Amino acid sequence: MKIIGLVIKDDTEAKATADTLADWLESRGIAVLRQESILPGRRRPANRLAAAPPEVDCVIVLGGDGTLLSAARWIGDQQIPILGIKFGEVGFLSATTGDRVVAAAEAMLSGPLKTEPRMRLEVEVIQSGKAILKETVLNDVVINKGALARLTHIVTSIDNHYLTTYSADGLIIATPTGSTAYSLAAGGPVIHPAVPGIILTPICPFTLTNRPLIVPDSVCIELKLDKRFEDVMLTMDGQSGFAITEQTMIRVCKSRHPLQMITLPGQQYYDVLKAKLSWSGGRI
Repeated sequence: MKIIGLVIKDDTEAKATADTLADWLESRGIAVLRQESILPGRRRPANRLAAAPPEVDCVIVLGGDGTLLSAARWIGDQQIPILGIKFGEVGFLSATTGDRVVAAAEAMLSGPLKTEPRMRLEVEVIQSGKAILKETVLNDVVINKGALARLTHIVTSIDNHYLTTYSADGLIIATPTGSTAYSLAAGGPVIHPAVPGIILTPICPFTLTNRPLIVPDSVCIELKLDKRFEDVMLTMDGQSGFAITEQTMIRVCKSRHPLQMITLPGQQYYDVLKAKLSWSGGRI
């Protein structure tokens, strides 16, 4: 490797660890490209690159899941591998913790790089018949209401075939990676990242028979509001969003560009689940 990108959470400990890691990498002849993570809604600093340069060999993220989602957007559709180092609260997407960052980098550089593809979703927003936005997301796409306590009615079709109209506080479309995020909090299932499916999870549905649904990742999901609503938002990975109306069509399909997550020796997805969800052993 010649160039490694560091995406760093705005956190004193994360920044100090990044300094240590950068010195360690540079002492081995590897150039370091540092980027500060941007909180959603914040303006991008003038010195921050809009996208990761293609010559970057991999990206190491020092932060929580939100920082890694920000880094995934920075990588875009490029197949640049990414490694998460936990400095957040939960860290489902992290491979290890901050106190083991140098050991993780050493393991990553000492042998063939092992990666695991994580399916992403391509979101296309169509307004009055014209595509106005296209984004790639790793975790989820969410339609939800704003401050007003009203139900939204979301007309949902699968491959142009009407499925149902969700009357709920909102609707989450999640990847298997995103199954442990907002979808899980809303009652959705946990799905292993290798399972080829997409999750539809209604948020507080009015009809109790509207349960979470898993569909094949080969389908295309179309969403729209069935009548005029105010203060309804579409958010993508919790990183960006905008208001939608009954004139908005949202199309969600599997992206052709999965994110390449670096895995470390001995790392097991099930161990992460047990630790993060506090699952017990044989006895309760």
